[in-house]
Amino acid sequence: MTSEIDVLVLGGAGVDTIVYVPGLPLPFADSYLIRPGIETRAGQSGDFVALGVHALGLRTHHLDMIGDDHEGELVRALHRDRGIPFTDVRQSGGTKRAVNLVDPEGRRLSLYDASRSREDDRLPEESVRALAGASRHAHVVITHPCAHTLPTLREAGVTLSTDLHDWDGENPYHEPFAHAADLVFLSTTALPDPERTMRQIVERGRAEAVVATAGADGAYLLADDEVTHIPAVTPPAAIVDSNGAGDAFAAGFLLGWLAGEPPHRCALYGAVAGAHACTVPATRADAISRDELLTRVKEWERDGARPPYGTPQ
Repeated sequence: MTSEIDVLVLGGAGVDTIVYVPGLPLPFADSYLIRPGIETRAGQSGDFVALGVHALGLRTHHLDMIGDDHEGELVRALHRDRGIPFTDVRQSGGTKRAVNLVDPEGRRLSLYDASRSREDDRLPEESVRALAGASRHAHVVITHPCAHTLPTLREAGVTLSTDLHDWDGENPYHEPFAHAADLVFLSTTALPDPERTMRQIVERGRAEAVVATAGADGAYLLADDEVTHIPAVTPPAAIVDSNGAGDAFAAGFLLGWLAGEPPHRCALYGAVAGAHACTVPATRADAISRDELLTRVKEWERDGARPPYGTPQ
């Protein structure tokens, strides 16, 4: 049976308000004059992964809960304008929102509005089953309703990926996602010992590969029982914002993964896509194209990298 969808993205649809600040942490003051201004746009983790894989030429579908509100219409418009199929389920608490404080170096502090979700929020099982049955792969964002989709997705036989973001390796909330996925992304930000956590994910779950991104220090890839350091790729322009870099990395990695590329080359795809994302202002939702990514990969391999890409630890 031929799949109609390459990547089904579940969860992570929402709206961010971008506030540029003079520095992080932001010193206390009565007020600040903000330039270039304060802007609100659609785009959270699931949106950015969907945009990323779609821009890379993969057939994409996004499923999530959003509200019947202005923010929800921004999310619908983003998908409509980019030509990304989007199945939205009504969320009674309203569309997910966050405020991102961005400093001049592109670093970000996100403030998430926890009042949007409800304990009984669920993605309809029949929708999950039907979409999964038409898909090659599902990327699952770690929002509450998505945790309940994991058994259905596994029954459907699709491969799974997830991004645990700044997991500390201990919070039990993340464990169902970490242990159900074939491919796991996470950040090193809160990990005292990244390799130990990466190996625990493999030992306790079903992951074939784990990637821990480390910002300007690159990333670490665990595959075939070996941890390899993946160097950062020099961005093609000035770094203006790190928002969405991890989502772009995941999208680039998935392009290689679904094409059957070896993990190290998938990581190079991810590093190139993540570097591109750092050059895009937080007020925009843009992603690298397949042609641009493959061109930069060839340039990197020609000028900077020596196969196999990365250094064993």
